[in-house]
Order: sequence, then structure tokens, then C-alpha cells
Amino acid sequence: MTLLDDPRPISADSHALEGPEVFDGLAERFGDDAPRVVSKEGRGDFIVVPNIPNRSRNVAFMALAGTRLDYATPLPREHASKPGAGSIDDPEIQAYINGGYAAMRPGLTDGARRPDDQDIDGVSAEILYPGWFPMFSLPDLDLMVALQRNYNDWMHGQQVASKGRLVGLAALPVQRPEIAVAELERVIGLGFKGIVIPSNAPRGRRYSDEEYDPMWALAEEAGLPVAFHVACMSHVPDWMKASKDRDPVTMYAASPALIHDTMVELMVRGVCAKFPNLKFVLAEFNAGWVAHWLDKVQQGWAREYSKDSSSTPPVDVLDIWKRQFFATIEDDTAALQTRDLIGEETLLWGSDYPHTDSTWPCSTQVLDEMFEDYSPETRDKITRTNVASLYSL
Repeated sequence: MTLLDDPRPISADSHALEGPEVFDGLAERFGDDAPRVVSKEGRGDFIVVPNIPNRSRNVAFMALAGTRLDYATPLPREHASKPGAGSIDDPEIQAYINGGYAAMRPGLTDGARRPDDQDIDGVSAEILYPGWFPMFSLPDLDLMVALQRNYNDWMHGQQVASKGRLVGLAALPVQRPEIAVAELERVIGLGFKGIVIPSNAPRGRRYSDEEYDPMWALAEEAGLPVAFHVACMSHVPDWMKASKDRDPVTMYAASPALIHDTMVELMVRGVCAKFPNLKFVLAEFNAGWVAHWLDKVQQGWAREYSKDSSSTPPVDVLDIWKRQFFATIEDDTAALQTRDLIGEETLLWGSDYPHTDSTWPCSTQVLDEMFEDYSPETRDKITRTNVASLYSL
């Protein structure tokens, strides 16, 4: 029996909530550079890095969608859209913030209970990304390697406990390419079906650099998709630092810009040409922008070659996209309207549970409304069979 025997959708983008055990042993080895969970009386539980205070985070903010069943009156929701975010002052959210892990739904930290939350939402399984994104950008590289190994071991246990209804992605420390390859070999042995790496290459590097070829080659050989998730960065790019004074709404709306450099490195600078069977997933960047952006890249590549005939001759980037790329969407109806341009086989629906942008616990209703003008075959591809095929479920 496989997940495809279940007719319900599969979320291609959901998240873990790392429990204290993910950080076990790190403080003893790395001191105050290491993250750990600290309980603050009356204020909740925090993931804290003593030497980097701005990395401290109340765990509740990583799981706010889990409060939605606590409201006496459901949060407002527009047609074909996720529920409203609520207010930080809502008593339901305050209870989460102040209550820590103990106030949360058990399925958020217990893989055996996560199917309870899936059943409420009407989904059969979830592809899981990390919840604490700084695990990709810690300055102490030895610490980062140790943390990601801890996380991968913990995630393996979560998958086993869920009896197949959680499909976790293993994190790789790409700041050290040779160690990333070694960890990739290890997680392949554990049975992982995909990996997640930072959405931008480490500072001073590009993913098209030859030192990453062994990692790409092994992922291609093993058939493991490589995923990039919004805000999972190896570092904050200089252009983003320079944008700190821009309107925050502008920055939120421009979140796909975080993946554009990486896409050019892969599509234009040779990675896809070298590894034509390797698959890439853009998670939570949505996809309504993709068709226009690919067209501009095609024009830009042609302009570059016209000025320098010794550069790489352009090929059809839309063909590369359709062959090797996938994008997750939540309630992105613009992506559905461009599916004939970018290929409906490249779209994957995700609930983003338990984050604020999640469609949980009304994903079924949101999908009914999103796909009301589309065929059942299109809905089934985007919400179920595309992701099942991609991850060999």
C-alpha cells in the first residue's frame, strides 16, 4: 500500500517544530554559541543562542496556525484563501506564546500524533521542512554540522513514528561541500527521500561552482530532489541588508527575489546542463511570477550572448523548468492561471502547517474553492500525484 491509495491531498510544504532533543549535547560541546531550549516562567519556551541574541525565538511563533481550533469564532477567510493571521493580542495566541510546548497540539512535536492534525485538515501526508531556519546559517561551521546531524536523526525518528505519513527532508551543511556529500550519503542510507539546502549559496560561492558537483551528482544518482525554502538562507545577502529601510509589505511581496540568483546559477550557469535528471523544488516562493520571470531570463541570457559569443549559448529555460523544477503553492490562484505556460506537472500544493501562512485547518475548503473551475485531473496532479511521483511515495 502506498500514499497514492489514499485519495486525499499531500502537502508538499509543511514544517517541523524542533523539540529540545534536536539541540541535545550542543551546549556541552560548543558553549554559548550553541542553540538550546530555555523555558522562561510565564513567557513560554524559547530557542536561544546566548552569543547571538537576535536568533532567540519563542517557539510559539513557529506554530501559530495550531491555535486556530481554539477560537470560538473561526478566523475570517476570503474565498479560495487561507484564514486570516489573527492578532498577537488574541488570547488564543497569547496562550500559545506563554504556554510553550505544553500548550501546543501534541502532533507538532510528536510524529506519532501528527496524523491527527493531518486528518483534521483532510490531508494524507506532509513533506516536512525545518521550522528553525537559522540552522542553515550558524557562523560556527562545526556547530552547524553537528546540529544538522542531530536534526536529521530526529527527523528520521519522526518519520518512523508517523508510520509513513511524514516525509522529512534532510538538511545538508553546504558551507562544507565535502561534509555535505558525506551527510547526503548517510541520509540516503537512512531512507530519506529528499534534501533541503539554503536558498542561496554560502557567501563568496555559487551553486554552479565545481566543488558542488559531487553533491549534485550523488543527489541525481539517488533520485533525491533538492529543495530550497523561503527564508532558509546561508547568509543575509548584501542587497537584502541594503533593503532594510524599504516598506516591510514590499519586502514580503518580493520574497521570490530570494531564489532568483540561485535559479540563474542552476539554469544558466551550468548545473542543469551537467545534471539533467536532478530535480529542484522551490518551496513557499509560490509560482504566479514564474512564467514572466523565465521570459525575462531568456531575454537576458540572449542579450549576454549577443555581447559575448564566448559565453554559454542560451538554451530554452522554459524547457529546463519543465524538466527539472517544481514550485509549491498555497492559495496562489495566479499560478493556476499560468499552468499552461509553466506546466501543471511542475506545481505542488502545500499547506505550510503550522506556520501563519498555513491553510490549516480548512485546506479542503480552500482547495475546493481554488479548483472549482479546473478539472479533477488538474486538481489531483497539483495536490497529490505530482508530489507523490517526485518523492517516490
